[in-house]
Order: sequence, then structure tokens, then C-alpha cells
Amino acid sequence: MMPKGIAFAIVFLVISFISFAAFALSYPPAPLYHRIEKSETVMTQGDAVSLFHSGTSEIRNSVRGDDILTVYRISSSCEIRETGKIRIMSQIGETYLTGIVIDGEIRPNDIAKKGSISFLVISTGACRR
Repeated sequence: MMPKGIAFAIVFLVISFISFAAFALSYPPAPLYHRIEKSETVMTQGDAVSLFHSGTSEIRNSVRGDDILTVYRISSSCEIRETGKIRIMSQIGETYLTGIVIDGEIRPNDIAKKGSISFLVISTGACRR
């Protein structure tokens, strides 16, 4: 017969192992990590828009006020299509630009381009002077 201390230790280890195995295999609710936020914000002609960029000197030196950027949207099937144009108004800080939509329909997460330089369109309320 096994001493009570050893039996208790074995039962404790088995219960602990089962508890940890169950904890390791459980997942939190999906919305916690995979929240899908569908942005319905649409900016049209005359609306202000903010753009984010990497802040490198190449970008700061190649984009000036009154430059026109073409805006593209990437669909869920990875098709790229032109959606509008933005006129650059000013730079805010090291990594943001503001502009005005001059043509088309633009949404956050669209990509604005001038040559080989790209900018991410963000919500207009994110950057203030």
C-alpha cells in the first residue's frame, strides 16, 4: 500500500496537469482579438483628410503643399483601383500630412501615392496642429 503523502502528491499532480491542459486549450472569445471594425467614414470633395508616412527625409523633401496625390483602395480580392485625389495642404509633425479631397471618394486605410512614395489615409480627427 502507498503512503498517504505520496498518494496525495500524485492526485495533486494529476489534477494540476488536467487544469493546466484545460487552461492551455481554452481560448478567449473571438471578438477580443479579432474585432472587425468596418469603417463607414467616407470623405468626398472638399473634406479634410490626414495622411501618415514614415517620416524619412526623402518623403519630407519630395512632398510639398499643393502637390496632388492619387488615392487607391485595395479590395478583399487584392485588386487595386483608383478612388480619388488629394491636394496636400501642410505637414503636421514628423509623420503626418493634411490635405483636401479634390476628387472621388476616400476612406481611412486607402493608400495615397506620389510616384513611388505611399501614404496611409487615416481619420481626420487623429491629427491636429
